[in-house]
Amino acid sequence: MKKSLVITSQNSPDGLLCVDVFQRQDGSFGFEEFRRDPEDASGWYAVGGFNALRFETAYDADRDAADRVSWFGTD
Repeated sequence: MKKSLVITSQNSPDGLLCVDVFQRQDGSFGFEEFRRDPEDASGWYAVGGFNALRFETAYDADRDAADRVSWFGTD
């Protein structure tokens, strides 16, 4: 499996969640929401189920993430 290139990564205000916008090897873009538990040393794990969505631009992926992930895209 080839890796995707992370374009942006934004953490939630409490630092327990993040959204990564990425570019796949085929040139399409996507995003995923991740969670980490400070007491668990295993790191970040996907919780959103959004990674299969495909977008033509990173901007489109970012805007869709803002619509789907309640905390993302808010100041």
